[in-house]
Amino acid sequence: MIFRQLFDKTSSTYTYLLAERQGGEALLIDPVLDNTTQYVRLIEELDLKLVKAVDTHIHADHVTALGALHDQTGCTTAMGAMSMTECVSVHFHEGEKLSADNLHLDILYTPGHTDDSYSLLLPDRVFTGDTLLIRGTGRTDFQNGDPAAQYDSLFGKLLQLPEETFVYPAHDYNGMTVSTIGEEKRHNPRLQVSGKQAYIDQMNALELDDPRLMDIAVPANRACGIVNAA
Repeated sequence: MIFRQLFDKTSSTYTYLLAERQGGEALLIDPVLDNTTQYVRLIEELDLKLVKAVDTHIHADHVTALGALHDQTGCTTAMGAMSMTECVSVHFHEGEKLSADNLHLDILYTPGHTDDSYSLLLPDRVFTGDTLLIRGTGRTDFQNGDPAAQYDSLFGKLLQLPEETFVYPAHDYNGMTVSTIGEEKRHNPRLQVSGKQAYIDQMNALELDDPRLMDIAVPANRACGIVNAA
Protein backbone atom coordinates (compact mmCIF):
# COMPACT_ATOMS: atom_id res chain seq x y z
CA MET A 1 0.00 0.00 0.00
CA ILE A 2 1.11 3.55 -0.74
CA PHE A 3 0.50 5.80 2.25
CA ARG A 4 1.51 9.42 2.76
CA GLN A 5 0.73 11.71 5.69
CA LEU A 6 0.90 15.37 4.64
CA PHE A 7 0.82 18.36 7.00
CA ASP A 8 -0.53 21.88 6.65
CA LYS A 9 1.38 24.13 9.04
CA THR A 10 -1.16 26.97 9.06
CA SER A 11 -4.08 24.89 10.31
CA SER A 12 -2.15 21.91 11.75
CA THR A 13 -4.17 19.68 9.45
CA TYR A 14 -3.15 16.20 8.35
CA THR A 15 -4.11 15.06 4.85
CA TYR A 16 -3.76 11.41 3.91
CA LEU A 17 -3.00 9.94 0.48
CA LEU A 18 -3.73 6.23 0.04
CA ALA A 19 -3.40 3.87 -2.88
CA GLU A 20 -3.17 0.11 -3.23
CA ARG A 21 -0.32 0.19 -5.73
CA GLN A 22 1.84 2.39 -7.92
CA GLY A 23 0.03 3.19 -11.12
CA GLY A 24 -3.32 2.65 -9.45
CA GLU A 25 -6.20 4.60 -8.01
CA ALA A 26 -5.69 6.98 -5.10
CA LEU A 27 -7.88 8.44 -2.38
CA LEU A 28 -7.17 11.68 -0.49
CA ILE A 29 -8.61 12.40 2.97
CA ASP A 30 -9.11 15.95 4.35
CA PRO A 31 -7.22 17.96 1.71
CA VAL A 32 -6.45 21.66 2.29
CA LEU A 33 -7.07 24.15 -0.52
CA ASP A 34 -3.73 25.94 -0.15
CA ASN A 35 -1.89 22.66 -0.76
CA THR A 36 -3.72 21.57 -3.90
CA THR A 37 -0.67 22.00 -6.13
CA GLN A 38 1.41 19.86 -3.77
CA TYR A 39 -1.16 17.06 -3.82
CA VAL A 40 -1.49 17.05 -7.60
CA ARG A 41 2.28 17.01 -8.04
CA LEU A 42 2.75 14.14 -5.57
CA ILE A 43 0.01 12.11 -7.21
CA GLU A 44 1.71 12.58 -10.57
CA GLU A 45 5.13 11.70 -9.14
CA LEU A 46 3.76 8.46 -7.67
CA ASP A 47 2.04 7.60 -10.96
CA LEU A 48 -1.40 7.54 -9.35
CA LYS A 49 -4.87 8.51 -10.50
CA LEU A 50 -6.89 10.41 -7.91
CA VAL A 51 -10.38 8.92 -7.91
CA LYS A 52 -11.79 10.25 -4.63
CA ALA A 53 -11.23 13.29 -2.40
CA VAL A 54 -12.97 12.96 0.96
CA ASP A 55 -13.65 15.22 3.94
CA THR A 56 -14.35 13.59 7.31
CA HIS A 57 -16.59 16.56 8.22
CA ILE A 58 -17.13 20.24 7.43
CA HIS A 59 -13.96 21.79 8.79
CA ALA A 60 -13.92 25.16 10.54
CA ASP A 61 -10.18 25.93 10.51
CA HIS A 62 -9.23 25.62 6.84
CA VAL A 63 -10.80 25.66 3.41
CA THR A 64 -11.11 22.27 1.76
CA ALA A 65 -9.54 21.35 -1.58
CA LEU A 66 -12.41 19.09 -2.64
CA GLY A 67 -13.72 21.45 -5.30
CA ALA A 68 -10.28 22.37 -6.64
CA LEU A 69 -9.21 18.74 -6.86
CA HIS A 70 -12.40 17.83 -8.69
CA ASP A 71 -11.80 20.64 -11.17
CA GLN A 72 -8.15 19.73 -11.72
CA THR A 73 -8.29 15.93 -11.71
CA GLY A 74 -11.91 14.99 -12.35
CA CYS A 75 -11.99 12.99 -9.11
CA THR A 76 -15.17 12.17 -7.25
CA THR A 77 -15.76 14.25 -4.12
CA ALA A 78 -17.32 12.69 -1.04
CA MET A 79 -18.66 13.63 2.37
CA GLY A 80 -20.97 11.95 4.83
CA ALA A 81 -24.72 12.05 4.35
CA MET A 82 -25.11 14.23 7.46
CA SER A 83 -23.02 17.03 5.96
CA MET A 84 -26.00 18.37 3.99
CA THR A 85 -23.67 19.68 1.28
CA GLU A 86 -24.94 19.70 -2.27
CA CYS A 87 -21.55 20.19 -3.94
CA VAL A 88 -20.11 16.69 -3.49
CA SER A 89 -20.46 13.83 -5.95
CA VAL A 90 -21.20 11.22 -3.26
CA HIS A 91 -22.80 11.26 0.18
CA PHE A 92 -21.69 8.17 2.10
CA HIS A 93 -23.33 6.40 5.03
CA GLU A 94 -22.11 4.30 7.93
CA GLY A 95 -21.75 0.69 6.87
CA GLU A 96 -20.75 1.56 3.32
CA LYS A 97 -17.20 1.57 1.94
CA LEU A 98 -15.00 4.04 0.10
CA SER A 99 -12.75 2.27 -2.38
CA ALA A 100 -9.71 2.86 -4.56
CA ASP A 101 -8.86 -0.28 -6.50
CA ASN A 102 -8.91 -3.05 -3.86
CA LEU A 103 -8.37 -0.65 -0.97
CA HIS A 104 -11.67 -0.47 0.91
CA LEU A 105 -12.30 1.88 3.84
CA ASP A 106 -15.23 1.13 6.14
CA ILE A 107 -17.30 4.16 7.13
CA LEU A 108 -18.15 4.86 10.77
CA TYR A 109 -20.51 7.68 11.75
CA THR A 110 -18.80 9.33 14.74
CA PRO A 111 -20.66 12.56 15.57
CA GLY A 112 -19.93 14.82 18.51
CA HIS A 113 -17.27 17.24 17.31
CA THR A 114 -19.81 18.13 14.64
CA ASP A 115 -23.02 16.39 13.67
CA ASP A 116 -21.47 15.34 10.35
CA SER A 117 -18.26 13.73 11.62
CA TYR A 118 -17.20 10.39 10.17
CA SER A 119 -14.21 8.10 10.64
CA LEU A 120 -12.69 5.88 7.96
CA LEU A 121 -11.36 2.44 8.85
CA LEU A 122 -8.81 0.09 7.29
CA PRO A 123 -7.93 -3.24 8.93
CA ASP A 124 -4.85 -1.77 10.66
CA ARG A 125 -5.64 1.96 10.98
CA VAL A 126 -8.46 4.44 11.47
CA PHE A 127 -8.72 8.02 10.21
CA THR A 128 -10.62 9.73 12.99
CA GLY A 129 -11.09 13.26 11.69
CA ASP A 130 -11.52 15.55 14.70
CA THR A 131 -13.40 13.00 16.80
CA LEU A 132 -10.38 11.31 18.40
CA LEU A 133 -7.12 13.26 18.46
CA ILE A 134 -3.76 12.16 19.83
CA ARG A 135 -4.09 12.72 23.59
CA GLY A 136 -7.21 14.77 23.00
CA THR A 137 -10.67 14.87 21.45
CA GLY A 138 -12.33 17.39 19.16
CA ARG A 139 -14.18 20.30 20.72
CA THR A 140 -17.97 20.04 20.83
CA ASP A 141 -19.12 23.65 21.18
CA PHE A 142 -20.13 24.60 17.62
CA GLN A 143 -21.55 23.16 14.35
CA ASN A 144 -24.12 21.15 16.28
CA GLY A 145 -21.41 19.56 18.39
CA ASP A 146 -22.62 17.35 21.21
CA PRO A 147 -20.39 15.93 23.99
CA ALA A 148 -22.88 13.14 24.72
CA ALA A 149 -22.81 12.05 21.07
CA GLN A 150 -19.03 12.27 21.07
CA TYR A 151 -18.81 10.07 24.16
CA ASP A 152 -20.88 7.44 22.35
CA SER A 153 -18.72 7.74 19.22
CA LEU A 154 -15.54 7.36 21.26
CA PHE A 155 -16.47 4.73 23.79
CA GLY A 156 -19.08 2.89 21.71
CA LYS A 157 -17.21 2.75 18.40
CA LEU A 158 -13.62 3.94 18.13
CA LEU A 159 -12.34 2.59 21.44
CA GLN A 160 -13.93 -0.76 20.63
CA LEU A 161 -11.44 -1.25 17.79
CA PRO A 162 -8.43 -3.53 18.41
CA GLU A 163 -5.86 -1.80 20.62
CA GLU A 164 -3.14 -2.14 18.00
CA THR A 165 -5.19 -0.13 15.46
CA PHE A 166 -3.23 2.95 14.39
CA VAL A 167 -4.96 6.30 14.96
CA TYR A 168 -4.48 8.99 12.31
CA PRO A 169 -6.37 12.19 13.20
CA ALA A 170 -7.15 15.22 11.04
CA HIS A 171 -5.14 17.53 13.31
CA ASP A 172 -2.31 17.62 15.79
CA TYR A 173 -0.96 20.70 17.54
CA ASN A 174 1.94 19.11 19.44
CA GLY A 175 4.03 17.40 16.76
CA MET A 176 2.48 13.94 17.19
CA THR A 177 1.87 12.04 13.96
CA VAL A 178 0.25 8.73 14.93
CA SER A 179 -1.04 6.84 17.95
CA THR A 180 -2.93 3.62 18.61
CA ILE A 181 -6.30 2.87 20.16
CA GLY A 182 -4.53 1.23 23.10
CA GLU A 183 -2.33 4.27 23.73
CA GLU A 184 -5.30 6.59 23.67
CA LYS A 185 -7.27 4.39 26.06
CA ARG A 186 -4.44 4.53 28.57
CA HIS A 187 -2.92 7.98 28.09
CA ASN A 188 -5.50 10.34 26.57
CA PRO A 189 -6.54 12.62 29.47
CA ARG A 190 -9.96 13.33 27.94
CA LEU A 191 -10.80 9.63 28.06
CA GLN A 192 -10.00 9.08 31.73
CA VAL A 193 -13.57 9.72 32.89
CA SER A 194 -15.98 7.77 35.06
CA GLY A 195 -18.83 7.88 32.57
CA LYS A 196 -20.84 9.86 30.05
CA GLN A 197 -21.92 12.68 32.37
CA ALA A 198 -18.33 13.23 33.52
CA TYR A 199 -17.26 13.48 29.89
CA ILE A 200 -20.08 15.94 29.12
CA ASP A 201 -19.14 18.09 32.11
CA GLN A 202 -15.48 18.06 31.08
CA MET A 203 -16.22 19.18 27.53
CA ASN A 204 -18.75 21.80 28.58
CA ALA A 205 -16.18 23.33 30.94
CA LEU A 206 -13.71 24.04 28.12
CA GLU A 207 -13.36 27.70 27.22
CA LEU A 208 -11.92 27.84 23.72
CA ASP A 209 -11.63 30.64 21.19
CA ASP A 210 -13.38 30.13 17.87
CA PRO A 211 -11.13 28.95 15.04
CA ARG A 212 -9.66 32.00 13.34
CA LEU A 213 -11.03 31.13 9.90
CA MET A 214 -14.38 29.70 11.02
CA ASP A 215 -16.57 32.43 9.47
CA ILE A 216 -14.83 31.90 6.13
CA ALA A 217 -14.12 28.18 6.23
CA VAL A 218 -17.51 26.78 7.22
CA PRO A 219 -19.56 28.40 4.41
CA ALA A 220 -16.75 27.76 1.92
CA ASN A 221 -16.53 24.10 2.89
CA ARG A 222 -20.27 23.68 2.48
CA ALA A 223 -19.50 24.65 -1.12
CA CYS A 224 -16.50 22.25 -1.40
CA GLY A 225 -13.99 25.07 -0.94
CA ILE A 226 -15.33 27.46 -3.53
CA VAL A 227 -14.83 30.58 -1.41
CA ASN A 228 -16.86 32.94 -3.59
CA ALA A 229 -19.80 30.61 -3.98
CA ALA A 230 -23.14 32.34 -3.65
